[in-house]
Amino acid sequence: MTSQEYIKKELQRFLDEHNLSNIEIILERPKEEAFGDYASTLALQLARHLKKNPRQIAEEIKNFITLDNRYISKIEIAGPGFINFFTSNENLYVQLSEILEKKEAYGKSSLGQGKKANIEFVSANPTGPLTIGHGRGAVLGDTIARLLKNIGYQVTREYYFNNAGRQMRVLGDSVRLRYLELCGQKVDFPEDYYQGQYIIDIAREIYNEKGDALKDENDVTYFKEFAEQVIFADIKKTIRRLGFEFDVFYNEKSLYDEGKIDQVVQQLREKGLVAERDGAVWFLTSKLGFDQDRVTIKSTGEPTYRLPDIAYHVEKIKRGFDLIIDIFGADHIATYPDVLAAVKALGYDVNKIKVLIHQFVTLYEGEEKVKMSTRKANFITLDELMDEVGVDVTRYFFLMRSMNSHLNFDLTLAKKQSDENPVFYIQYAHARICSILKLATEREIERAAKVEFNLLNSKEELNLLKHLVQFPQTIEMAALNFEPHRVVNYLFELASLFHKFYTECRVISDDLALSQARLALIDAVRIVIANGLKVLGISAPEHM
Repeated sequence: MTSQEYIKKELQRFLDEHNLSNIEIILERPKEEAFGDYASTLALQLARHLKKNPRQIAEEIKNFITLDNRYISKIEIAGPGFINFFTSNENLYVQLSEILEKKEAYGKSSLGQGKKANIEFVSANPTGPLTIGHGRGAVLGDTIARLLKNIGYQVTREYYFNNAGRQMRVLGDSVRLRYLELCGQKVDFPEDYYQGQYIIDIAREIYNEKGDALKDENDVTYFKEFAEQVIFADIKKTIRRLGFEFDVFYNEKSLYDEGKIDQVVQQLREKGLVAERDGAVWFLTSKLGFDQDRVTIKSTGEPTYRLPDIAYHVEKIKRGFDLIIDIFGADHIATYPDVLAAVKALGYDVNKIKVLIHQFVTLYEGEEKVKMSTRKANFITLDELMDEVGVDVTRYFFLMRSMNSHLNFDLTLAKKQSDENPVFYIQYAHARICSILKLATEREIERAAKVEFNLLNSKEELNLLKHLVQFPQTIEMAALNFEPHRVVNYLFELASLFHKFYTECRVISDDLALSQARLALIDAVRIVIANGLKVLGISAPEHM
């Protein structure tokens, strides 16, 4: 049991003793060391329940808690009723042993054991290569999947796409016109058609294979299907390069082919939530508390995106997932509530559906916005970005800010291969530790059967230990709150604490017992950094 777990158990025992329920116990890490290792505002929370001064309640809590030196060394009351806890070094040493024993398993838990999660992300239609806009969603989705797997969930990564409709016809015709140009014909290429070198490249593939045999072909079907195949192969290759694969590619068209769309319309109609006006079919969201109704089928007979999205989410629920996550860009923020309202109206539990919205990405080089692509199209591909800065840096920078924040991707910083680059700063800590451990092996400094951990008592050593034991909770909170940036921040601080320790404390010295203790400590740091980077999908190099 960690000191933190012990404190929470004791505070819960106090609440149970006073028949107090539904009160959340929150422990925070004080910014100043003088205020201990954990602080609780429980006394202030209980003031209105117990009708007492918070300071008085804090004293009662302090007197109630069993001061077990295996977990906490002292408790102090501060300010209007803050309770500050100081952890015992003995507990830190026990946790250090646990890290060294568990190795790769440290930070994993069974919290989500037996539960199934579906994460749908990227989901770009096959009309072009993945861009940096798709990149943030791709890395967030994969990392959240890794976090959930780390706490025991069975995870399905899913990609939802539409290869039908006008946009695909336009794609096919864009390729057909570029093909005709290669055949020597002069064409009038519409401005709203798909631009970019990739369209010309696809047309050239067709030309190289077919020559001018298709120059009189006005049906775009062959061009569309060929382009889709090439683009999807390119998308999958990009995703693989990012470090993961999708388990399911779900085609929107199957919802039509299997009659799922018609079923949704019929069920909404039976519930009085559908009406026909001006030749269109409307979803009566005003009956569900929305400001106005929404069109679900246009007067042309073409459904809006809402209808297949409703059917798709119903199908996901029917597939038996305990948690369904949608990861969208900020352009979806005003639209997904309609879909969830319909799914709920059809009688399904929408509480298991979690919609995550990530903000946009802007690429900078210094103070200037940049456009790296030489393509005519107005986008920067994810592959171009990875070519510039590498996969590790790409993933780290996409994860380093909360998804709720707009991300300014600093290309100048990302390209630096020095400790100014936060990715290299963390990776260098790992590589340096590997180097020290290798040196210890070469000098035949063997791990003692019983390491004297009590020799680790300097400020730098204890700060490292206190941070190391926060790793399991950091992973758990990042997973449950779908916030990968928590792990990024944790690892950066751990690397910073290690570099400070390394500056102040000589690891290998003439004092064998101290050397063995410090080697054990840095080995634990290596384990945690490697485990954390693995969750982020970033490599942990042994040499740099």
